[in-house]
Amino acid sequence: MSIRVCALNVYPVKGLKGIALDHARVTERGLEHDRRFMLVDRAGEFLSQRVLPKMATVWTEIERGELILSAPDMDAASLPLDPPGGEALRVRVWRSVCDALAPSPRIDAWLSEYLGIECRIVYMPESTRRESNPEFAPGRIVGFADGYACLAISEASLADLNARLVAKGARALPMNRFRPSIVLDGAAAYAEDQWTRIAIGSAAFGAAKPCGRCEVTMTDQASGELQGPEPLATLATYREHPAFGLMFGMNWFVAQPGAIRVGDDVEVRA
Repeated sequence: MSIRVCALNVYPVKGLKGIALDHARVTERGLEHDRRFMLVDRAGEFLSQRVLPKMATVWTEIERGELILSAPDMDAASLPLDPPGGEALRVRVWRSVCDALAPSPRIDAWLSEYLGIECRIVYMPESTRRESNPEFAPGRIVGFADGYACLAISEASLADLNARLVAKGARALPMNRFRPSIVLDGAAAYAEDQWTRIAIGSAAFGAAKPCGRCEVTMTDQASGELQGPEPLATLATYREHPAFGLMFGMNWFVAQPGAIRVGDDVEVRA
């Protein structure tokens, strides 16, 4: 059975809801528009569902060059996907510090009101070159994702995890708990851990490192409710690595930009 792409997702704003796609352009930073925006606090530190699970309940859409945000009991708000300007800031994502623009006080106020915390939305302009960890992806760049351009997970990996959850009386979980960029069908469970180079459509990817999972996986992506201890408790019984933590999914860097779509075959090159 061939391995193919069965789903594509882009997350325009780090930590907010993603958008399902049927095709995507792959850039050096990952899927086009992926995590080019991010929320920060007053100090410029990134905000995520790790500390603010309610972020999961803010919807994102892309329409005619605009990023549209919506949330329960709030009027929709929008701003350009490529803002023409804004206040220059230095922002931090984990240990990485880079230049960003704060393009919209109006959206800052909208998000602060809904989330109940003072925050700003920032944009990564094309001039910012944030590098991935050189130990695993030397010379590669990324947007505001935690560290790498793309995250891939196979359906079989989730099926294996869910079988273990159900066997101990827990609920099966949807793929959106893990926020992948690319979902694959036809591969064996955890086969993605072993690949070093793959090609999809006209794009190519290289393996960076397994994705170490955190408490975001315990947050219901529909309600924003933290529902732990699963899946972390179960992953800890069979997927713990001394360097990478609780592994689920594979981080990739972009070896060759191009175009991919749902249904494309995946060529494993090594």
